[in-house]
Amino acid sequence: MKYCVLILDGSAGWPLADRGNKTTLELAHTPHLDALAREGTLGLTNNVPAGMEPSSAVACMSLLGYDPVVYYRGRAAIEAVSMGVPIQRGEAVFRCNLVAVKAGRMWSYCAGHIENEEARELIEALNEKLGSEYVRFYPGVGYRHLLKIKGHMETTKAVCTPPHDIPEKPVADFLPKGRGSRLLNKVMADSQEVLKHHPVNYHRVARGQVPATTAWLFWGSGAIPKMPSFDDAYGLKASITSGVDLLRGLGQMMGMTILDIKGVTDDMKNNFSGQAEGALLSLRDNDLTVIHVEAPDEAGHAGNADEKINAIQVTDTEVVGRLREYARDNPLRILVMPDHPTPVAVRTHVAEPVPFLLWGAGFESDSASRFTEAEAGGTGLLIPRGHDLMARFTGGGKNAKA
Repeated sequence: MKYCVLILDGSAGWPLADRGNKTTLELAHTPHLDALAREGTLGLTNNVPAGMEPSSAVACMSLLGYDPVVYYRGRAAIEAVSMGVPIQRGEAVFRCNLVAVKAGRMWSYCAGHIENEEARELIEALNEKLGSEYVRFYPGVGYRHLLKIKGHMETTKAVCTPPHDIPEKPVADFLPKGRGSRLLNKVMADSQEVLKHHPVNYHRVARGQVPATTAWLFWGSGAIPKMPSFDDAYGLKASITSGVDLLRGLGQMMGMTILDIKGVTDDMKNNFSGQAEGALLSLRDNDLTVIHVEAPDEAGHAGNADEKINAIQVTDTEVVGRLREYARDNPLRILVMPDHPTPVAVRTHVAEPVPFLLWGAGFESDSASRFTEAEAGGTGLLIPRGHDLMARFTGGGKNAKA
């Protein structure tokens, strides 16, 4: 038996008043997902434990079968694993978004989805002007980067706000606060002077694009958590494909093979078909593969219902369709689910239950006919703790929850 986990990041959401009170999952045309829903088991689960942040770091750790209450120590440390950024004793690492602030309000949490090359130039400039033996920036993917601070562990105690939580809101209300915040606010303020006069931003404005005005710091953490490998926890060799460092970092921490597939990105430029084919090809050497599709979440953060619907539909055609085709000739179990909802109305994550779909040998058909929030709720099946679902899917697992 082979296994595939498809993470439709942020694809769940709330009913849209201007779309007949339907969610984006309900509005999307998804014949392949719906066929699986009719043949498999549909239900709801909660990937965010009470009191924890509804981030993809927490939710995806839970979805992949690891209890965040036990293993979560902060998102930045997980991304540092993927980026090869070492974290020593006495060092703190922070997620650093290149953002755009306009008239004192959060204009774009991603600086207009700045591309890798331009972002790298800006991060290099920040290192040149602000870097020292105690402060260093590390370039990541697109707008997502890291800042490492040495000798100021109090900074991890600061209360920070992710920029995607505050679209169009006054940023002064959401700057780092409390113990350890002074240094973070200084770095953020100093970054504005560096970025303001950089040629990359001049060129972006001239082309009608959003400039990167600030290096926004959040999700601070220290030590990298130690976790049992997926093989030790579930008895299966696993691989993972994703366009973001978070999932690649989680995969590395879980001992998964990280798949390097050309064209895999975090948005609608993603090579959906290549991602699916590469993941399935990896099942020659692995028992389980994880396909993480980020595009629906990015559309949710942008407040773009049409793009979110399109992301779901393209994933259904290019990814789910290929999974069904593979399953015609190969024994395969499939788990499909979002990590968390990203409602278009609020443009950020919420800690609410999400639908899940279990398909393949051993999973019986229930009353569902579509892969939607309402259909999942209508089955009456609720798994209270998301990290328990992986054991149900794989038929094993004992070392990822203790």
